[in-house]
Amino acid sequence: MSQHKMEESFGGYVLHTVPFPQELDEAALASLKGMSPILIEQPYSVTYLHSYGQDSPFFAGLSNGRFLVSREPETGYTYGTPRGHDMATGRETEWVEIPAEGTVHGFTVCHFGSEEFLPECPFVLAQIQLPGVDTLFMARLIGVNPEEANLDWIGMPVKGRFRRLSKFKPTDVYFYPAA
Repeated sequence: MSQHKMEESFGGYVLHTVPFPQELDEAALASLKGMSPILIEQPYSVTYLHSYGQDSPFFAGLSNGRFLVSREPETGYTYGTPRGHDMATGRETEWVEIPAEGTVHGFTVCHFGSEEFLPECPFVLAQIQLPGVDTLFMARLIGVNPEEANLDWIGMPVKGRFRRLSKFKPTDVYFYPAA
């Protein structure tokens, strides 16, 4: 191939609605302002390297079937979602292990989600109140029918379960009805 020509292929693109006039006279050129947008469907992938930083012990705990929360040592204020430092005082928090059990404080039924969760829609995302913890923890709630969501779920006792094959994500812990 010539060094002045880019390689061309048909791979990866599906085009929808590509109208274009056959003759480009003045009227045809003026009509292009009313042209429908071209929609291009293509796969998209990116490798993203990120760090959990000070939250790393939380994810290491999940991968080992342990539920860690962070607590401000002086005030005892405890965060269900990990924090390296207290939001009010700025002081460094400490790790505390608690049982992965609590009650449903609130929930929503998700009928749409990111690409990873689309096959699982609809699913229930719940705010879990953990005993002795001052903030709520958000997690998946399984073992309930999303199509039959009702307010009776509020206050329902739940227990946590850890994925056997950890993905080092917040979804490594999920909750189910304790009864």
